[in-house]
Amino acid sequence: MPFCDYRIVDYAFNLPWTMKALNGREKGIVREAFRGLLPDVIIDRKKSPYPKTHHPLYFELCAGEVKKILEDKTSPLSEILDKNGVEMIIQYPDRVSSPWYGQLMKAPQILAYIIQLDHWFRNNKVIIV
Repeated sequence: MPFCDYRIVDYAFNLPWTMKALNGREKGIVREAFRGLLPDVIIDRKKSPYPKTHHPLYFELCAGEVKKILEDKTSPLSEILDKNGVEMIIQYPDRVSSPWYGQLMKAPQILAYIIQLDHWFRNNKVIIV
């Protein structure tokens, strides 16, 4: 993943979209910046989303962890999550008919994202005021 270096991401994040999408391509300016440094096959390849799992056990495990987060009053997310909305995702995962964020975020990935947020907030001692 040559385009995931945090320094490149930090720099490119603040660029206007017209520059980011140089030549009408996602990551267009980054692609051109690395032309000659990386093989053209990497520079010109079609964007490929990260893989996701469709295994039912993955959803069950994520749902169980998110339920614990919803019940935990010490969770940094307790004040910002829409508890009823998250419970609806757990109860009716097929109602998430289109990706919430990105190309692949459906019910299991949304739940995994909540788990990651909770973990990140706790590890970084984030306090929401």
